[in-house]
Amino acid sequence: MQNPLDFTGQVVIVTGGGKGAGKGISECFLQQGADVVICGRTEPEQLPAANGREAFFIPCDVRDIEQAQQLVDATVERFGRLDVMINNAGGAPFADAATVSPRFSESILRLNLIAPLNLCQLANRVMQQQEQGGSIINICSVSAKRPSPGTAAYGAAKAGLVNLTQSLAVEWAPAVRVNAVIAGMIQTEQSHLHYGDDQGIASVARTVPLQRLAQPSDIGDTCLYLASGLASYVSGSEITVHGGGEKPAFLEAATADN
Repeated sequence: MQNPLDFTGQVVIVTGGGKGAGKGISECFLQQGADVVICGRTEPEQLPAANGREAFFIPCDVRDIEQAQQLVDATVERFGRLDVMINNAGGAPFADAATVSPRFSESILRLNLIAPLNLCQLANRVMQQQEQGGSIINICSVSAKRPSPGTAAYGAAKAGLVNLTQSLAVEWAPAVRVNAVIAGMIQTEQSHLHYGDDQGIASVARTVPLQRLAQPSDIGDTCLYLASGLASYVSGSEITVHGGGEKPAFLEAATADN
C-alpha cells in the first residue's frame, strides 16, 4: 500500500522557509521526500535539511511581484513542476493602532495579505496546467479570529487571508485545492522576543490547554496532511493548530463557587 504522505517527486515552495515555523514545514516535507524550495531576503546560515536532503534557496522579497514571479519561474525551470505552495512568510512588530503611520500599516498588509494573494495566483497558473493540479496552503494566525491588540493591521490581514483562501478554493477547483492553517503560539528561535526568557515562555505555555507552545513540526505535519491525498476532499477549509486555544479570561476572575 502506497504511503499517502510520501511526497517523493513532488515540488514544494515554502516562503520564509528558512527559520521558525517555515523551517519546520520545510523539514517535514524534506523528510517525506519532496524537493523543497525556500525563499527569503537573505539565505539562512543553515538550510533546512532532513533525511539526507537539503532545501534549495532562492532569494526573494515576496512583497515584490517581479521577484515573486522569478521565484515561481525558477522553481519550475529547475524542477519541472510545482505541486505545493505554502505561503508562510509574514509577521508584524508591535505597533499602537492609534499612532502607527499609514505607511507602516500598508507594509503589514502588503506582506501578510497582498504577497500571499500574488503568490497564490502565480502558483495557480502553473498548477492548472498540471494533470494532478496542486495544493496551496496559507499559514494564518489565531489573530485572524480574535482581537489582535498591538498588531491590529496584522490581525486584519490574516483575517483577509482566511477569506481569500475560501474564495480561491471556489474559483480554482477542481484542479487546485486551497486551505489555511490557523496557527497559535509557536516556540521558535524568536520566542524570547514575544514572551521573554525561558521562565516567561513556560508561563505562557501554561495558559494553553495542552500546556505547551506549538513546535514548528506541528505546523509542518498539518501542512503534510493538507497537501496529501488524505485531504483530497478538503478545500476552502481552515485547520486550527493552537493546543486548545486560550482559556476565557473570566475563568481566572470569577469568584463564584462551583
